[in-house]
Amino acid sequence: MGMVATLTADKPVVIFSKSTCCISHSVKALICSFGANPTVIEVDKMENGEQIERELIQMGSHPIVPAVFIGQQFIGGADQLIILNVQNKLAQLLLRAKAIFIWSS
Repeated sequence: MGMVATLTADKPVVIFSKSTCCISHSVKALICSFGANPTVIEVDKMENGEQIERELIQMGSHPIVPAVFIGQQFIGGADQLIILNVQNKLAQLLLRAKAIFIWSS
């Protein structure tokens, strides 16, 4: 099992981020606006951050961060998350992952 899989296991929402990335901050704010409490992993503050970044690249994360996982499924970055939100699909993903328990649009 890879490092990313280990870090995302059993967590409804995981955001791989860098502490200096403003787009990552916006993604965190969007997820939190639904009432979810994501696990945020700041790869630039981890000893094995470069290994995690390599795994994210192999999964297709471009740019590397933010990289969002909902229900252990790789969703993508900010663009994909915004598209899901505009299509009113983000709340349903969060509900299915048990990141939130009720949502009324």
